[in-house]
Amino acid sequence: MNQPISPVSPSVPLAEIQIDRIIEMAWEDRTPFDAIRFQFGLSEAQVKALMKKELKFKSYILWRERVESCKTKHASKRSNEIDRFKCTRQRAISNNKISKR
Repeated sequence: MNQPISPVSPSVPLAEIQIDRIIEMAWEDRTPFDAIRFQFGLSEAQVKALMKKELKFKSYILWRERVESCKTKHASKRSNEIDRFKCTRQRAISNNKISKR
């Protein structure tokens, strides 16, 4: 059973489920770092450090290249037409589950 993921403070160690979700969100092209900060309280630099620690070196390099070229990952590079980071079909950010229709 999935447990809700709550925001964390920098002094509290992350649970494995939280680390997995952060990595998943970081790999998603359309999920900006602002969403990770909102849900987990981690800055972009902290996410990069977490990815470097948790991924294999080559995977981390591939991810960094992908992030640098992705226009939707950084709020400053995003189109002005996109003013949210949560899909309209999602429930509250808890586990980012798409609600049933």
